[in-house]
Amino acid sequence: MQMPVFERYIDGLIEKSTVEVPVWNIEKAKAGGKGAGWNYIDGCMILAMLEIYQATGEQKYYDFADAFIDYRVNEDGTIKGYKPEDYNIDNVNAGKTLFALYEMNGKEKYRKAIELIYGQVRNQPRTPEGNFWHKKIYPNQVWLDGLYMGQPFYMEYETKFNHKKNYGDIFAQFANVVKYMRDEETGLYYHGYDASKEIFWCDKETGLSQNFWLRAIGWYVMALLDTLDKCEPGEEYQAEYENLKKVFVRLVDDMLKFQDESGMWYQLPALGGREPNYLETSGSAIMAYSLLKGVRLGFLPESYRKPALKAFNGICDRYLKETDGDLNLGGICLVGGLGPANDTRRDGTFEYYMSEPIVENDAKGVGPLLLAYTEMRRLAD
Repeated sequence: MQMPVFERYIDGLIEKSTVEVPVWNIEKAKAGGKGAGWNYIDGCMILAMLEIYQATGEQKYYDFADAFIDYRVNEDGTIKGYKPEDYNIDNVNAGKTLFALYEMNGKEKYRKAIELIYGQVRNQPRTPEGNFWHKKIYPNQVWLDGLYMGQPFYMEYETKFNHKKNYGDIFAQFANVVKYMRDEETGLYYHGYDASKEIFWCDKETGLSQNFWLRAIGWYVMALLDTLDKCEPGEEYQAEYENLKKVFVRLVDDMLKFQDESGMWYQLPALGGREPNYLETSGSAIMAYSLLKGVRLGFLPESYRKPALKAFNGICDRYLKETDGDLNLGGICLVGGLGPANDTRRDGTFEYYMSEPIVENDAKGVGPLLLAYTEMRRLAD
């Protein structure tokens, strides 16, 4: 796939969006929302725009990203649509954009907003093992996705503003995920863990959900990578840092065993031959990005670029299509979750993951593919 084609696709999404209503938040649109909220979906996309700005120097990406976040953050640091008391770890994700923008333009309201979100992190309810609950409405539950939503923000704050005082807490939370959520046979990680072992979707002995979901594993791979990237271990935490790198490399190697000949991964990667399982865009894009960035940072050997590029090109060949002059990215699972207690449809079964809508142009697919593209641009430059 030629790079200008992908740039045309991203530029088209920006042109069709306003700071209030972005076209890429398909989940919000289907729910009848107008936008202007604070959510991880927009956070993914804006973070990707800031990355491509840094990779290319093209001002239009910075301008849109800053206008988008500026619209949502008030002068006192409060954020439209954000309620810390919901203790929704997903909402921490968009806070990552604040670090980058504050460094670029020094807007004091962004610094205040960082403190507001950090307040949620420090007060987030925890499982008995010490891990953050995924949300207040999901008591005692750890989801792989939540590690990406919260831990890189937590690490960046500790590095920049808190003298690394809580590094140990961050490393311990990752260690718990390895201990309780990793499958020894495949090397993959289960989507969710309930420390109370009470929720309907979990195994009553292990507390684990039933399946390995691609995007959740992808978010976790990114969580490891981005947390390592924001860490400055020094002598005190060098051992924990090196161990987390080993966890990252081991998971990448285990995931590569499940890469399809197309370059992509299946929605449920360990069940690739079972119908109607399908090759899914967002998780595959996350893997492409993680491999490319892992090589750039020196965590992975140069040889890992090959499966990364195969993944990126496989996505574009299969799912990036032109219709009536417009480019559209398909194959994106709209949403995936577990429970809560009053939603027994989300039970973690194979049938559940196959039942969720497959959509076009949603930021959960577009954002990671854009991140992968920024790594390719850095490589080309």
